[in-house]
Amino acid sequence: MALGDDIRSDLNKMVGNPWSIRNGYVVPGTGDVGLYNNDAVKLDAVYLYADLLGSTKLARDFTPQTAGKVIRASLRTASTIIQKHNGEIRSYDGDRVMGIFIGTQKENNAVKAAMKIKYAMEEMVKPALYRNLPTLEPGGFVPRMCVGIASGEAFIARAGVRGSSDLVSIGRAPNVAAKLSDIREKPACHTYITEQVYDDLGYDTTYADSGSVNMWERCNSDVGGERMAIYRSNYRWPV
Repeated sequence: MALGDDIRSDLNKMVGNPWSIRNGYVVPGTGDVGLYNNDAVKLDAVYLYADLLGSTKLARDFTPQTAGKVIRASLRTASTIIQKHNGEIRSYDGDRVMGIFIGTQKENNAVKAAMKIKYAMEEMVKPALYRNLPTLEPGGFVPRMCVGIASGEAFIARAGVRGSSDLVSIGRAPNVAAKLSDIREKPACHTYITEQVYDDLGYDTTYADSGSVNMWERCNSDVGGERMAIYRSNYRWPV
C-alpha cells in the first residue's frame, strides 16, 4: 500500500470513528489503551511538568557530551522523585519530564515532588555536575528546573504508528501545567501551581516555619494566552 493510502486509512479510522471513553482509576500504560477503536481513559489527575532551564545555552556553549550528562542527571533525578511520590511518568520531551498523580493526596504529592526536585537540583545535582564537568561552572551554566503543576479532568489516548504508539494526555490540566513550567522569571521561583491546586493543598504543603509563613505567593500571569491567577513558591523540601 502506498504511503498516501496508509495515511488515509489511518485518518478514516481515527477521525471518522467516535471516541470510546471510560473512567480510569489508575494511570494507564500503552497496552491499556486501544488505538484504532479510539479508546480513551478519563482521569481526575494532577499533572506535573519539570523543565530544565537554560537548555539553549547548554546546547550552544558546551559539548554534546557535557549537555547530555546534564540532561540525563536532571531528568533522572526528577523522575526518581516523581515516582517516589506516587507519580507515573508518561512522557519525556527533550529536557522535560511529565508526571501524572491521582488519588486523594495527588496535589500534596505533586507539590512535595516539585519542592524536592528543587532541593535535589541545588544540593545534589549541581555539585555532582560541577565536580565532574569542569567546564560547566566557569561557563556560567546553573542546573535548575522549573516545575508547573495543574489539576483537572483529562483523558489519555494513543497516537503514533501502530505497535510503537505513545500515550498523549488531552485536556486543560496537562496543557496548563506545561505552560507553567515554561515561565521564566528573575529571580526564578521554580514552582508554579494553579489556584485549584493551591485550594486543595494540605497544611504542610502550604505553610512553613510551624505555620507562621505561607510558602506560596499569589500572582497573575499570562498562561498560554490566558490571564489567570496562579501561585508561585521558591521553597524547597529536603530529600
